[in-house]
Amino acid sequence: KALEMRDPYTFTHTQSVADISQRIGKALGWDDNHLLQMRLAAELHDLGKISIPLDILNKPGKLSELEYSFIQEHVVKCHELIKDVVFPFSLADIIYQHHERLDGSGYPRRLKDDNILPEARILAVSDVLESMTCHRPYRQALGIEKACQELKEGSGSKYDSSIVEIVFNLVNGSGGKEFWNRN
Repeated sequence: KALEMRDPYTFTHTQSVADISQRIGKALGWDDNHLLQMRLAAELHDLGKISIPLDILNKPGKLSELEYSFIQEHVVKCHELIKDVVFPFSLADIIYQHHERLDGSGYPRRLKDDNILPEARILAVSDVLESMTCHRPYRQALGIEKACQELKEGSGSKYDSSIVEIVFNLVNGSGGKEFWNRN
């Protein structure tokens, strides 16, 4: 609710990322508890953005290096918010890792390969897919074809190739359109 009240766009984004993530989890054969954990992680993955000034978060144009560093802090801020709350799974770590990339080019800790949790890998792909297909303050929506191109180019290096393959199957199964709910 705090995220929805402060920034409705980010709230809608998190709901769509949750839908995408759950569809990926279902394709992996996860049970209902694991799917619920994935949904919760996706719904909270950008909670740290409540600490970012709205003029930066919603800036219509390219961000400066300093502004981008503020945006990157959202994963750290979210981790700080929830790390002491006891969950029966690694919620804080999943969220903390959702901008990490397999090749170590992500943030905040430049983790690589198997050091990135499977749920965080799903969030990374889901986040990119939703972000690129949706209008942002600084650009128009790029569309599902561009998003799939980004995922294809980064498959195996930035993004988990098995998750990218699942996304392609879901996109193909929906006739090349978005397969998730836009809230």
